[in-house]
Parts: sequence; structure tokens; C-alpha cells
Amino acid sequence: MASTIPDDEGIDYSDIEAKYRVEAMEGLDNCIVVDGVPIIDESRKDRLLSKVEKEFTRRGCPYPSKKVVLPWDKAEGKSKGFMFIEFNTAEEAERAKAVMDKHPFDAKHRFKINILTELDEYVELDETFKEPEPEVFRPKEHLRAWLTDPAGRDQYITYRGDEVTVFWHGKGSSSEVAQERNNWTDLYVQWSPKGTLLATIHRQGVKLWGGPSFQLVQRFAHPMIKRMDFSPDENYIVTFEKIVIPDNALQGPQYLGKDNEGDYVAVWDVRTGHLKRTFPRSVLLGEDEATSKNLIWPQLKWSPDGKYVARITPGQQISVYSLPDFALVDKKSLKIEGVGKKPRESILAYWTPEIGNQPARATLISFPSRTQLRSKNLFNVSDCKLYWQDSGDFLCVKVDRHTKTKKPSSCNLEIFRMREKDIPVEVVEPKDTVTEFAWEPKGERFILISTNDPNYGTGQVGVQIRTDVSFWQLDRNRNDFRMLKSLSGKTINVIRWSPRGRHVILSTMGSSSKSDLEFWDMDFNVDDFGKKEPTERKEEWGSAMHLLANTEHYGVTDIEWDPSGRYVASSVSVWRHSVENGFVIWDFKGQEQQRHLIDRFKQFAWRPRPATLLTKEQQKQIRKNLKEYSRVFEEKDAAMESNVSAELIQARKRAINEWNAWRARIRQELAQTSKGRKNAKRRDEEQEETVELIDELIEETVTALE
Repeated sequence: MASTIPDDEGIDYSDIEAKYRVEAMEGLDNCIVVDGVPIIDESRKDRLLSKVEKEFTRRGCPYPSKKVVLPWDKAEGKSKGFMFIEFNTAEEAERAKAVMDKHPFDAKHRFKINILTELDEYVELDETFKEPEPEVFRPKEHLRAWLTDPAGRDQYITYRGDEVTVFWHGKGSSSEVAQERNNWTDLYVQWSPKGTLLATIHRQGVKLWGGPSFQLVQRFAHPMIKRMDFSPDENYIVTFEKIVIPDNALQGPQYLGKDNEGDYVAVWDVRTGHLKRTFPRSVLLGEDEATSKNLIWPQLKWSPDGKYVARITPGQQISVYSLPDFALVDKKSLKIEGVGKKPRESILAYWTPEIGNQPARATLISFPSRTQLRSKNLFNVSDCKLYWQDSGDFLCVKVDRHTKTKKPSSCNLEIFRMREKDIPVEVVEPKDTVTEFAWEPKGERFILISTNDPNYGTGQVGVQIRTDVSFWQLDRNRNDFRMLKSLSGKTINVIRWSPRGRHVILSTMGSSSKSDLEFWDMDFNVDDFGKKEPTERKEEWGSAMHLLANTEHYGVTDIEWDPSGRYVASSVSVWRHSVENGFVIWDFKGQEQQRHLIDRFKQFAWRPRPATLLTKEQQKQIRKNLKEYSRVFEEKDAAMESNVSAELIQARKRAINEWNAWRARIRQELAQTSKGRKNAKRRDEEQEETVELIDELIEETVTALE
């Protein structure tokens, strides 16, 4: 404070100024106001302050305990329902606001937090209403714009070296680049189940991209993840890796917190980017953490109706959570000793191994009523695998049995017929060990791969296992599953059904000497728009099957059908071996459309399509009038071919005209050159001179031969 006494008076006021000096405040950005604090009396003050401090510390926002002010109403002897907290820095205060704002303190109180300096804005708020200026509308790209392609083309993505490319797949060998980026991912890429989003994996977590230009849609911070998965409805993603939270980690609903540390599985909301819940890892006995051997993946099983998600604690229980709150249904899990796994919609299927004198058992229960629908006792069981048919009409339990000495002895299939009264079980008993099983999509057929090769299961590297392939179908006349056809002496070990059913590829993978691809049509002699029911006559049963093509793709590691079922891609990934990497696209008949040998090729994936919005009646009507629709497409194809032909003809005409013009120009130049030479010769003749040549002998030497 400056003195008002003139300097010439010579009076010294420094001691008074020092005594009454007021220190200027540096700022209150490091202080917060916490509303929503319970109103208490004096006896509960220490307990309240301790609990609030504990909540802030647990969420990673500790503060000095002495720098808390709890305003008090002395007249009523109670607190006023808010408090002031001072942090060491403004950054810590901002972080506390981000983390603790709207945090539920208890069932009746939820914190509302503001920085202290923000209150000035409300104090000085102009009460005169001013109409806000409208924000400029910036339309976002439609995430399913690729479905509006006029030609109805599908997309696929390739990953080679550091380059990721999205292609439009045209007819035949034509492909057009839709998007291309370098270093787009650090690990691999993955489409969402309906093709809406593209996920890329990074050291920091996951990024989601969408729209025609593949703009960034969402990101999720889960460092060093190696696996991720989508829920079937694309509302959630699941990331997997051990959660470690550093001291300076960001806090908020979109980040992992200290209370998540030590878990492995994180579930995120795709729309908001917020963390929903974390879980510990689910592993089978003998799991190796370093290699993730025996790790159960996916860790969560989603119900198709989007109401529930389930996880298993091997050997103990199945826990079912409701969506979207991820609360444990009825606040208790299903305690099942030795439980297996497999939830499906409102029916939960699981199997339990033999325990003591109790046999193994396959069980179906409805959920959430927990009513047991069906169970089947199984004896001498070494392992079971559950295979749902995609429409839920059948469930196959593949049972591997053993002798009393625990040696493998046989294998049988327990097929639960879900749509029939009391869920009857049909038993199919193959004579050999079943190594692969696959239901036809939306059909009543399945394929088995079995073997009696003594080398199977020995783990010998480089030994080719001989297999048999059998095709089975439900015979409606006899009301049981019958074998359509059997192929013996094969090396087939992979089954890939078309997503539309009917067509299937049988392949040999993992062999250094054979890489067969067999393209089969299960209804070759049946009209495309209606299936012929097989009769009792043995010669007609299975007669519709036909081998369309038997080809080879050396070193094939992956096979994937496109969503339409018209094309299929076989690829060779450098992740498996480094010989002849690349991919080949075939049509469903096994005819090669395009082949690409690509150095350092890693991944190929078709973009999925969402389910059709047409009703069954509308689809039936379209099939009925398909010739009418196909005529339009045939005309477009013919016009396209004619355009191509016209362009080719014009190019040829231009080339011929350029050739003729070049010849004319050269002839003219030659003519001018020839005329110039004649004139030069005439001038040379006129200036001709006679030159006389004289020979002179200078020296001659004769040498005798010995």
C-alpha cells in the first residue's frame, strides 16, 4: 500500500506497511468445490472427511488432508452440504474434476465438482438472455455408406508389411482401391460383425474407423493389448491384456483406473467410449501366462438378443450379467462344479466332467428363469465340444470317450433337436475319431472329418494324417440323420461352408506337401429356388452332391468366403510361413478370378454385411421374380462390356492413325533425304578430280625356312 504522505515530509511508514500488508493471491485454480456432500452433525464430521478422502484416493486423486474446509451452519449445528478442497497444483484439481464429477458417493448422494475460479462466471453472469448463435452443421459420414454402392460390390482389406489397403471387389479380376494407409495398425485389423467399423490394434489400445473415408470414430486406451473382440450387435468391444496403471495415468470414465488394476478383460461402450466393466482372465487348467496356452477366447459369450453376457470361471461357476448395466443377474452366479461353457440366446448349454461316481453330463437350461430344459448323462468321457447350428435348431455335443485305462477309444455325436417337443437327442456314432465338425448355415446338413491314422495325436511334425470326410443330412421321411456320402483316403482337415449354405470348401492346411482345395455343391441337381426332398431310394440319396473343382493353393493358411457366398479367398500369411505369400480369389465354382503374390503379406479379410431388412415374404417375392431383376443386371453388364469394347476400339483406331501418320512423316523425311543425296551426288560429279597413285618398293627381305 503506497503512502499518501508527501516524501518531503521525511516520515518513514515502512513498519506500519509491513504490519498491515495484505498478500496478493496467486490464484485459486488448484481449489475445487464439491457439492452433493451429505449434511451431517458434529459427531460424524471426522468419519465423513475420512470417507471422502478415501474415495478421492481410491480414484487416483489424493489431496493433503489438512487442506479441506467443510462449511458449517452454527445455528443448526450441521454442515451445509458442500466442501472446499485445495490441491497442490491446478492440474491435480482438473484431474479430480474429470474423475470425481458425478461420482456416486453413496445411494443418495452424487458429487458435483467445479473449480473454484469457475464460480466467478456464475456470479458475474449476465441475466439478460442472449440467443446463442447456431453452430454450423457439419454432417458426419454415414457408417454404412459402402452398402449404397450402385454396383453392389463388397469390400475386402489386405495387410502387407506396414501397408493396409481397402479394396472394392469388382466382377472378375477387377478391384479398385477404396482407402490406403501406411502404419495404420501395429498388430492386425478386424472388421466389426456387421462390417460397420474397422478396428486397428496399437500399443496404446484400439481405434475404430468408419465412413467412406474411414474417419476416426472412437478410441479405447488399453495398453499393449494382443486380443480384441466385438459383441454381435457392435455395441461393445472387449480388449484383453493385463491391466497395469502407472501413477501418472489419465483418469476418467474413458480410462482404466486403479480399481481395475490386475484384471485382464475390459469391456467398453462403442458409442460413448466409456469403460463398462473389467474381469479377471478365464483359463483352463495348465494355462501358461507367457504363451496364453489354454486361454479361453473369446472370454465373454453374448446372447444374440443383446440382453445378457456370460463368462465362465472354469471348474466353478457361470456368471451371467444383464446389459447395459453389466449387473450380475439376481446377484448370484450358477455354481456348477467342473463346468464347461456355451451360452446361446435364452438357453444356456454347458457340460460337466465326471466327478467321483457322478457321470459327465450335458445340460440345457433356460435363462434367466434357470429352468432345466434337458440333460443327458455321458460315460467314459475325456472331452466334449459343443456346436450350435446358427439358427438354433440343433446342438451337437461331440463326445470323446476313453477306456478304463484312459486311452482314447471312440467318439460319438449327441444331437439335441431344439425345436421339437422335450428336445429329443439323436446319437450318431462314427467309427473313427472325429477331428472336425461343421453345420451348414441355415441348413440341416453337417460334415465330419474323421481319422483312424495311428500318427494322429502323436504330435510328430511333418507327418501327413490320412482322413475320411462324411456328409450327413436330416432325412425328414425317416426323421433321423443319414450319411449322404463318404470320401476316404484324404488329407482334408479344414471345412469352410459358404455363409449362404449349399457350397462348401474342403481343404488341406498345415502341410508342406499338399494344399488341396475341393469345391463342392451340395444341391448340384436341385433347382436354385427350391430343394427336392430326398426319397427312400438309396440311389437318389446324396445324388445331388457334386465336386465342382479340385485345385491347389500351395501353403494356404486361411480361407474366407465373402458375405454373398459368390467368392472365396484363400491366402498365405507370413505370420505362418514365408513361402509364396499372397492371396487368390476364386468364385464358388472353383474358378480362379485373380492371384496376387505379395511379399510380406499378412492378412486378408472380407468386410461383413449386416442382416437383410427384407422380410421372408419380400425375399420370397424377389426370388420368384428373379429373372426380371436379373435382366436389368444383365443389361448393365452388357452396357459395361460394350463401353469397354467401344473404348478398346477407339484406342485401336487411335493407335492405327498414329501409326499411319508416323509412316507418312517418315516417308516424307526419306523422300527429302533421298532428293538431297541426289543433288549432292550431282555436285560431286561436277567437281570430280583425277588422282594418280604410284607404288614404290622401299626394301625387300628373303628369309630361308629351316
